[in-house]
Amino acid sequence: MHIVCVGLATVDLVQRVDRLPGVDEKAEALTAEVAAGGPATNAAITAAALGAQVTLVTAVGAHPLGGLIRADTEAYGVTLLDATPLARTPPPVSAVTVLDATGERTIVSRNAGAAEAPVPPVFAELLAAADMVLVDGHYPRLALGAARSGRPLLLDAGSWRPVFADLLPRADVVACSAAFRPPGSAPVREALRSAGVPRGAITRGSQPVSWWNGDEHGELTVPAVPAVDTAGAGDAFHGALAVALGRGDDLLPALRYAVGIAGIRVRHTGPRSWLRALPD
Repeated sequence: MHIVCVGLATVDLVQRVDRLPGVDEKAEALTAEVAAGGPATNAAITAAALGAQVTLVTAVGAHPLGGLIRADTEAYGVTLLDATPLARTPPPVSAVTVLDATGERTIVSRNAGAAEAPVPPVFAELLAAADMVLVDGHYPRLALGAARSGRPLLLDAGSWRPVFADLLPRADVVACSAAFRPPGSAPVREALRSAGVPRGAITRGSQPVSWWNGDEHGELTVPAVPAVDTAGAGDAFHGALAVALGRGDDLLPALRYAVGIAGIRVRHTGPRSWLRALPD
């Protein structure tokens, strides 16, 4: 099974603290890690750890920080296709602070902003061989190219971006966060169904996952687990969902599988240590 993930790659500085500092205060980190991050990147690493062949299409460039992204993705079996290999600007950087007592996190990030990335010459050929394509909406030109490929498309809808207006009608499955708000006043599920999205889900952390599949809809209970670190749990969910859908699972079994993998993520600290706990 070949999964292509298209979207953001960042350099993440993840620090664990026993308290969040106030204004003009300092706090000493209990631990500090640096790793590649971003929705598409974390999903790609998750999918590779679950046994899929994965290609990540993103923008990294020739800045020294880009070397960290390349090394980290390669170490976890992800093939990286860089749409901007000669760019000298640094890749996006995120500062993630995890509260030790609860596993809750705060994030300050630049992301890709309004940046664009050109479509690589081999993009169409790569997509044609994909069993599942995951897109997070960053780098609109790449996102649209992936959506127009005709391959099964999973859309990671974390927060609204203008490009989603063109992506939603092409998606086979949309996985939304609780923060996702399409324009207008209609509830999210109704708005997405009106946009032509046949299947989807809305995640709300530890709360039940709302889902719809054509005219059917319901809620999937999220098993209670001790939350040690919630950073990247949504991305792990999306990576696992891509694997389940790519192997042909129906929506509800795929969601159950993805919820289980996300539960493993939140029970472990750090961006990568949790991967060792994944089932064979």
